[in-house]
Amino acid sequence: MELAFGGAAGIAVLLAYGGLMLAVGLITYLRNRHIHESLDEYYLGGRGLGVMVLFFTFFATQYSGNTVIGYPPTAYRIGYQYLVSVPFFICIIAVYLFFAPRLYALGRRFSLLTPVDWIDMRFRSRAVTILASILMLYALGNYLLEQFVAIGQGVSGLTGGTIPYQVGVVFFIVIMVAYSWLGGMRSVAYTDTIQGIALLFGVFMLLLGSLIYFGGPGTAAEVMRREAPDKLGAPDAAGVAHWFSLIALVGIGAAVYPHAVQRIFSARSEATLKRSFIRMAFMPFATAAVVFFVGIIGIAAFPGLSTGESEQLVGRIANALATRHVVFYWAMVLLFGGVIAAIVSTADSVLLTFSSIVSNDLYGRFVDRDASEHRKIRVGKLVGLAAVVVLVIIAWYPPGTLYRIFVLKFELLIQAAPALILGLYWVRLNTRAVFAGMLAGTLLASAMTFADWTPLGVFSGLWGLLLNLAICVLGSLLLGVKRADEAHAVEVIGMR
Repeated sequence: MELAFGGAAGIAVLLAYGGLMLAVGLITYLRNRHIHESLDEYYLGGRGLGVMVLFFTFFATQYSGNTVIGYPPTAYRIGYQYLVSVPFFICIIAVYLFFAPRLYALGRRFSLLTPVDWIDMRFRSRAVTILASILMLYALGNYLLEQFVAIGQGVSGLTGGTIPYQVGVVFFIVIMVAYSWLGGMRSVAYTDTIQGIALLFGVFMLLLGSLIYFGGPGTAAEVMRREAPDKLGAPDAAGVAHWFSLIALVGIGAAVYPHAVQRIFSARSEATLKRSFIRMAFMPFATAAVVFFVGIIGIAAFPGLSTGESEQLVGRIANALATRHVVFYWAMVLLFGGVIAAIVSTADSVLLTFSSIVSNDLYGRFVDRDASEHRKIRVGKLVGLAAVVVLVIIAWYPPGTLYRIFVLKFELLIQAAPALILGLYWVRLNTRAVFAGMLAGTLLASAMTFADWTPLGVFSGLWGLLLNLAICVLGSLLLGVKRADEAHAVEVIGMR
């Protein structure tokens, strides 16, 4: 994504963005000095996020800057088969709507702070709680690593290499940690709103410029028909199986992201939550579909790119647009500033939730039950900072492609879905079966991932989930449930 036009202007935009984020954190702290005394205030914004702020913080969580940078090159290489990227996000909303309103009501009733909080209350099992915590912390750490790598690449590209990759990583991580520590969830949500607006503006300007100067999908179709007719065709049976499995993996996995679930608990009311989801339902078409068509238009604008060259597609288009008109020059600089902002906005959410699971679900539950909320928050901050340092060291020389890092976290995170979602509706779910299923699914998905084995084109995480579900359901039917456990489940979820 290197931008030849972006050096000085890119540095100015990044410095302005960094200063704005620090200002948001400082103002939030000065207006809410008690924020560090309450877990609810620090990690959930006092459970008072309104419709627009909640919408944008969901948007920033779901659509990282990688959507803008990574999806167009894939559409360029695959063609119209990659239209499946739009259903990815539609499926996430569908899964949210299946469980989020009910989980929100229980979160209000029992003052739940994290998804692990819910799992612990529902099953009252140390083993289930610790395993779920490990899976979620692994996924969050994995996701943070992905964002750190993307931040460094983005800063280096936007400034034309003036700011080196490693300097970009450290600069924005320091800013992110500072405003997150100052204002907690409120700072994160407010910066998400700013970053979401910037990203939406930049994406639409990118599409508008592409349509004006490079022609529409019709022009791209003519190029594909002459040079790569396979990009106009439908996928074969194996391709269909692969994409349907990816839709399921991403749809379920992204919906049970711990930082996404925490936003459910942060809503001011159930009506606020539902109105935010109504707005989110339109965003796959306003974001994923837009960047998909940018990739398709890129086939006509820059035909014949190799795989490596296509990874720079968005930067090539932005450079070309910037030379055509001064409006698009500044729009493209702002676009890439927005992309980096969106990546940082995803990372700050992940870091906050990582800290909350450490402080509330592990430290507060198993290490020091009598710790004050202020002490729990401090422990979460320090452990989160230590994790950031370790991940920065790893990100200094990235260990693999962003796509590989992206997929691996879903393979394991999705194993927590049966406990999280089935536990909301089935009172006869057996605790031992839940633990056995979660552990077996994790081991199978891990083994298949490291062996790079995907039978029938289905991702290893889904094979693990199928085993997980089979053990959960059959184990619960065969073992039954103790009368006391069933009574507890009825009391908690209010269903028979």
